Amino acid sequence: MESVALVAPVTALEFAGDVLLAGTGPEVVAFRLSGGGIAARRNVLREASVLGLRPDRDPGAAAGRVAVFGGRWLAVLGVRAGGARLAVCGGGEVRAVRERVWEVRWVPGGLLVLALGSGTVALYEWRGGGRWLRWASCDGTGALRCAVLAGTGWKRLALAAGTAMGTVVVWRVAAAKVPQMRLCGHCGTVLALCYSAPRGLLASASEDRSVRLWAVGDLSGEQGAWDGSCLLVCYGHGARVAAVVLRGQCPVSAGEDGACLEWDDGGYVWRNRRGHRGALRALALRPAGGCLATGGDDGGVRLWRPRRAAAASATKLGCPLRPRSVLLAGPRRVLVLGEAGGLVAYEAASGRWAPVLPPAAGGPRAMLAAAPLPDGEDTLCALAGGDGRLLLFSLSCPGDTTELRLFEGAVHGLGWAPHPGLPPSASSLLASGPDGEMLWLNVTHRPGRAPRVQVMGRYLLPLCKQRWHTCAAFLQGQLLLCGDRRGSLLLFPCSRSSGQAAESTSIASGNTDPVVEDATNRVCEDTSSELELSCLSHKEALPLEAPLSVLFGLHGKTGVTSVTCHGGYIYSTGRDGVYRQLRVRDQQLEVLWKHRPCKGLQWIEELRFTTDGDLLVLGFHADNFVVWSSRMGENLHCIPCGGGHRSWSYCSSPEAETVAFVKCGDVLLYQCGVEPREQQVLLPSLHGREITCVRRLGAVEVPGRAAINVFVTGSEDTTACVLVLSECSQAAVPLARLSDHVSSVRALVLAGPVGPGEEGFDDEGLSTLLFSAGGRAQIECYRLLCAADPASEGAVGCQVIHVASHRLDEHWERKKNRHKLVKMDPETRYMSLSVIPGTSTKQMPTPWKFLAAACSDGSVRVFRLLEAARKLVLVAESFHHQRCVLKVEAFLHTRAGGERRHLLCSAATDGGIAFWDITSPIMDAVDALNKAEGEVKPLSLGAPLLTVMAHSCGVNSLHIYETLEGRYLVASGSDDGSIHICLLEVTLDGDNPMAGTCLHILELVAQPFAHAAHVMGIRVLRPDLLLSASVDQRLILWQHGPRGLEELSTTFFNVPDLAELDCWEGIEASGEQWLYCVLCGQGLEMLRGTMPPEPPPSEPPQ
Repeated sequence: MESVALVAPVTALEFAGDVLLAGTGPEVVAFRLSGGGIAARRNVLREASVLGLRPDRDPGAAAGRVAVFGGRWLAVLGVRAGGARLAVCGGGEVRAVRERVWEVRWVPGGLLVLALGSGTVALYEWRGGGRWLRWASCDGTGALRCAVLAGTGWKRLALAAGTAMGTVVVWRVAAAKVPQMRLCGHCGTVLALCYSAPRGLLASASEDRSVRLWAVGDLSGEQGAWDGSCLLVCYGHGARVAAVVLRGQCPVSAGEDGACLEWDDGGYVWRNRRGHRGALRALALRPAGGCLATGGDDGGVRLWRPRRAAAASATKLGCPLRPRSVLLAGPRRVLVLGEAGGLVAYEAASGRWAPVLPPAAGGPRAMLAAAPLPDGEDTLCALAGGDGRLLLFSLSCPGDTTELRLFEGAVHGLGWAPHPGLPPSASSLLASGPDGEMLWLNVTHRPGRAPRVQVMGRYLLPLCKQRWHTCAAFLQGQLLLCGDRRGSLLLFPCSRSSGQAAESTSIASGNTDPVVEDATNRVCEDTSSELELSCLSHKEALPLEAPLSVLFGLHGKTGVTSVTCHGGYIYSTGRDGVYRQLRVRDQQLEVLWKHRPCKGLQWIEELRFTTDGDLLVLGFHADNFVVWSSRMGENLHCIPCGGGHRSWSYCSSPEAETVAFVKCGDVLLYQCGVEPREQQVLLPSLHGREITCVRRLGAVEVPGRAAINVFVTGSEDTTACVLVLSECSQAAVPLARLSDHVSSVRALVLAGPVGPGEEGFDDEGLSTLLFSAGGRAQIECYRLLCAADPASEGAVGCQVIHVASHRLDEHWERKKNRHKLVKMDPETRYMSLSVIPGTSTKQMPTPWKFLAAACSDGSVRVFRLLEAARKLVLVAESFHHQRCVLKVEAFLHTRAGGERRHLLCSAATDGGIAFWDITSPIMDAVDALNKAEGEVKPLSLGAPLLTVMAHSCGVNSLHIYETLEGRYLVASGSDDGSIHICLLEVTLDGDNPMAGTCLHILELVAQPFAHAAHVMGIRVLRPDLLLSASVDQRLILWQHGPRGLEELSTTFFNVPDLAELDCWEGIEASGEQWLYCVLCGQGLEMLRGTMPPEPPPSEPPQ
């Protein structure tokens, strides 16, 4: 089998001209710096990960020559045509040296100097067959962990090496046998070094989380010129520091906390760059331009351009009023509503304040809302007072004001709502008053005249303590969506009451001209006797509409902050730190899924979708206002404003990013010019920690392209990721991230179609149920809808619908006196999942799904899912194993008459495999649920039918294959590296349908030392073919025959710490059958190989 796609931690980075080279596993990937994207990639080091990339920077050397090393392997790579072609030089071979290579340096003549693991420095001629020219060793260095070479010739060559004891040793290669200088100070292993010859500075990074800067002088000069004093000690990382470079005389470091820190000359953090999802392993600095490149365990590569301008700061404006609220009317104008009700405006161009309305216009409990007009130069304003009055005016002509009296009491909520059906000069305004009444008004801007107002509808908000709306948006299909202060989402009709009459009184230049607008939109002069009529009387003619759909308290008691429509879906945000995606189905709101964009962002105010496909999240992290980029995974802006409880406003324009907020009794303005983004994602991040499980969802046909495989992965970083892994690009592109788990995701299973020809699969894509489980005894269920989307980055679009969730301690959390009760063990984990097949029968007509789970507390549990009710219920369990259950597999046995038996296989840490008949518990659970219509007490699974002690220790992999004869091959792999196969036959005690089930073992096959480490994945491909994968990074294809297991082929894969294996078969257009498999662990790799031909049928005995 051969590798066709690999996602591995980035362990080396280096700039070579206009190309950035990255080492991911054994591969070298070339990125174009001008246009971005992958130019080429090549597997260079076979079985070792790339540790370093060293380009030959000698002006007289051949262009594009790079030394690649890692482990005990060395190669010279030629980079041609701007990185579009990578070729191995020196005969095209990778050389294996006798010791681990820590550093490589080019010297005149095109030779290489190698620093080896035992403190040996060697001069190596890589051309031809490769030969060693000189050797030099140093005693007393200890175990090396990193090294750097200085000097141009052998006689002036010096080595500085970091040791496991925390010291840096320096010695001249040709003149000394022992270290000539020791730099002491680190309390842990020195992991990285960087030497600047022009300045005589040496930077060291250690696992003690510190970076130190040493003045060592010219290492290639005489020993008397060496200094060795420590200039800086920098502490700021939260974990081990893995890489360090020097920008001038200041260090730049990358650590396992995911931070890239730039330090100033005083040892303080000057710039903190974050964006990766996991630990950083590699760091490179471009000599020309000062760009930084970072890479790490998440498999991502990011380019950081230096900031040209200094970070902007907020300036006090000296507001003449005591500010109550602040609002931005464009990037250069600030509106401030005073405590007494007055309104003033600040022009950033002139730096002056100008009065707009006197305090008597609004009163002490006034509210302000503004909407930009299409010309972009003017703003339509609404000012509501505490007495129920509403003033409408344009900011350019505040004297032409329309005044309405909306309510008898105060206006509690006021805001403009986007309405796609209105003409450009009109806008929709929503106002909430006493007793939950909400009015919808259409306001039309008339240049030189007061705005025209038409009351379109009245709505009644649900009963609650804080009964007013906070945000609103009009949807296609004549629907109005609102969010209220109680955290609820409300859906109202908005078509039945449109066109009703309302009256407005126009006040222009102090003169009152009565204007009445009737239902035919005809404007006529009114008599003085009708001036007594007001909006209060006209709105009574409108019906009071109740909501069509209510999601009460969806965002908690702190309220809904925004609702946005994008791509046919609804997005709502709140102060609970998550945003939700919804849709309208049959005039009912349906929550699809929720997402927490980043840790610590507890208040999300708004979502903004950019034209380049990024999602910007506006919110508050502690007392800082932040603008979070979902694509970059970092804060674009972070402004210390004091918290979201203060009045603030944000405006983004092509000119500048502007934030205004109230603090310390004044208005502060933060302005930042629009610049190209500092961060560029060259390779997207996948997971920040080890990938624990992987499943293939299926293949999506994209016009003009080959079928694209879609996978879902779970990780220790508490997320699951839906991604595409293409054979053409050989890169993974995340489609959706699922972040509902509070602990690690350890198991995934699919229930539904995974390819064409199955029910629920159509030409547009695939739909399947996904169950994910892991730590804290948590199970989540999603519906995934994948379809071709040529416009997106991965050419596939994925829609996620959250169906149900379950936690074992939910019942404990609902109890009143739970502090007096014993809580379930919080360390209980789900180790494996399996969907019980064939549960929709005549006896169970309701489309229920049953799920079996292996638990770390020694139990096997069975759950049922009713997708329509969005509920997952525990129905049966057993503690037979009395130890951690590692694997569970369910299978279905069907007799000739159509009778079904549901069987379950579970394996534990003692090496035992138990087989269960769970048909009766499932039927009993169905009856109990039909009667109870809710929660039921879990039933018992009873005793297992059969227990086989297959291994001497834990069973890490398990697979069941049904043969054509109706028998079952059960294959398992263990911690001791062994493989066990047993052939089972299922029979019944008599012809009675209620008779008991019997299992008979027909064959047992054991392979004691199949692998040198844990067998983490096993699959029975055919009765005569078996595939196994182990932590020893070997993928072995076995032939199962009369003589047991015989090895057919062995393939080395590049994923350390293997966690799981999944495989499938594919047929090419030529009709050739291929075997594909995907492996996960410290990375993700997809391999492909041809299927061996099936053996000829055996002849029956004579």
